[in-house]
Amino acid sequence: MDLFNAFTILIVLSAAFGYINHRYLKLPTTIGLMIISLVMSLGIVILGTFSKSLYAQLVGMIKSVDFNKVLMEIMLSFLLFAGALHVDVKTLAKERNPIMVFATLGVLTSTFIVGSLMYYVFQLLGTPIDYIYCLLFGSLISPTDPIAVLAILKKATVPKKLEVKISGESLFNDGVAVVIFLSIFEMADKGIDKIGASDILFLFVTEAGGGALFGLLLGYVGYILLKSIDSYIEEVLITLALVMGGYAFSSFIHISGPLAVVVAGLVMSDRARMFAMSDITRQYVDMFWEILDEVFNAVLFILIGLEVLVISFNQSYIIAGVIAIVVVLVSRFISVGIPISLMKLKRSFIPRTIQILTWGGLRGGISVALALSLTDKMHREEFVTITYIVVVFSIIVQGLTIGKLVQGVKEEDTEDIPSGH
Repeated sequence: MDLFNAFTILIVLSAAFGYINHRYLKLPTTIGLMIISLVMSLGIVILGTFSKSLYAQLVGMIKSVDFNKVLMEIMLSFLLFAGALHVDVKTLAKERNPIMVFATLGVLTSTFIVGSLMYYVFQLLGTPIDYIYCLLFGSLISPTDPIAVLAILKKATVPKKLEVKISGESLFNDGVAVVIFLSIFEMADKGIDKIGASDILFLFVTEAGGGALFGLLLGYVGYILLKSIDSYIEEVLITLALVMGGYAFSSFIHISGPLAVVVAGLVMSDRARMFAMSDITRQYVDMFWEILDEVFNAVLFILIGLEVLVISFNQSYIIAGVIAIVVVLVSRFISVGIPISLMKLKRSFIPRTIQILTWGGLRGGISVALALSLTDKMHREEFVTITYIVVVFSIIVQGLTIGKLVQGVKEEDTEDIPSGH
């Protein structure tokens, strides 16, 4: 099936499932769509017991959609830019230290904790996997997914500064995690003895640093262009061109496209929306990116739900997946708990910050996409199934309950002040 027909079916399903969710379920849109698509997938499996040929056709249709390519090369740039465009940059700047710690050291710490624990889990289950491949799994499951996080935060009444911490971290750790994943992937693919520490450092600096610097340039060029005209149609087109052209060029010169788009979006949010757009342009730009964000989110979460049809669920994979849920939550608790405990010596945090950041660190489509990019020798089948179990639990269970966790701290958000004052 070609890409146009595949997207046509996904858009039709998004509209139908969105209507059902809004009319009857009344769940947060992304969660509702994913649950309905999971139920539909279960229905297809049941249907397969009566008509194997029809089941094979439906599964073939799902397999024909390259999830990794659709998300990482097509949808991700739009979703990240839309998320960054509506972040409160001034609050983000105040929270930059914890956000950068969570998005860098936090992801790296989580990668090694998850990889190490899962290495022993697989041994206990009688299915030993090389440590380097366990680290690879740790790197792909450690980043909190900005798409899932931002979609859920729209419905949860999270205190503003804590919301910025969660959303800001998820936007940045996506790009950082992809670089870490690529570094470990290279080591696993070519052999540890053939990849030196200098090679990894060079890759990280060029990918992450280059992406951030290019994003600044991209955002500033966009700001200059928008400031020089006053026509909302052309200005919307300029933002669209910046995202698509900037992401494509980032891939061409081998720097981090996700980081470039996020930084460009933040520059546009801080400078362009305030000083380079008229009120009517700002309204149209916001509406355009909000609608695009909602449409792509709907398609993405339906795709996640439908992926269950092409995933291998055997007993050992399911057991490992359930254990991985606990492992991922524990690693998240440690990777945010230690930095926060240290930073509390100089600044205050709202109550239950560690618990909220742990439970609100949702995993989503990016983890699934990275898992699907693994090769067979990297235990692709096992890791795809385990990743899928973690992601489904994260989005449905954590996503539906994060609002209740933050209810008691809605109005307790105060300015960060030095500890003891």
